[in-house]
Amino acid sequence: MSNSRITRTATAVLAAAAVAVTLGSPATAAPARDQVPSFEEFQAATYVDAGGQYVVNGDETIVNTKELVAYYDEMVAAYEHEVEGGPSSELIINRVYGRDDRWSATQARNLTYCVSNSFGTQKSTIVNAMASGAAQWEAASSGVNFTYVSSADSNCRTSNNAVLFSVEPTTTTQYIARAFFPSSPDSQRNVLVNARSLVSSGSWTPANIMAHELGHTLGFRHEHTRPEARTCFEDNNWRPLTPYDSASIMHYPQCNGSSSNLSMTNTDRTGVRAVYGS
Repeated sequence: MSNSRITRTATAVLAAAAVAVTLGSPATAAPARDQVPSFEEFQAATYVDAGGQYVVNGDETIVNTKELVAYYDEMVAAYEHEVEGGPSSELIINRVYGRDDRWSATQARNLTYCVSNSFGTQKSTIVNAMASGAAQWEAASSGVNFTYVSSADSNCRTSNNAVLFSVEPTTTTQYIARAFFPSSPDSQRNVLVNARSLVSSGSWTPANIMAHELGHTLGFRHEHTRPEARTCFEDNNWRPLTPYDSASIMHYPQCNGSSSNLSMTNTDRTGVRAVYGS
């Protein structure tokens, strides 16, 4: 989840990419076609995170340059289609190579994680926020279960095979927190959190912010990429699970969302049950 004031990333200059809008910031208008950057400009403006991942759409990752090229090409093609008057396509799930980006039924019931000791005095805040965020998805679907493995905290990193993913601190101000998708490689399955920003985000509670990020780990995309939002378009690599929900926990409030606090809605609960069962 993005945190700075209109982050100057590629998403702010490429109309077809998500605008990396930030807490309290308005959406950015799409530029004219001749203002769309070259790939080199797009790449140079995109924030590179730990492990060499590119961060787009505020809190989502792209694993390498090859995937970033594919992302860029699709964004430009989608933007040109919109400019030429082509129709837009209609809680949504990420798609990879034409398939839903989701966990198997077995894995979804055993989503293990650790919380790094490197959070120091702020660790308990992260532990509690993760537990509360996870509980929201678990209450919605019996097919989802996050398990905190505290014994792995002293070596909480992506290379620790005792857990599926790690929760680690970051000092970047590019976002409050960012996550990963089920299709992400093992080496990039981590949730990075700026603990200071997490507890100073106004009506966005730590629990709801972490629930939003855990929604990504389950495969769910930002709701505001749907055409109904009329702003903050990201891409078309998704399929709808429910009718559009402007109050969704996966919808940034500043992207024409109707909720100010990232609370989970009944539509969100319907969406997760559509993928992982009731």
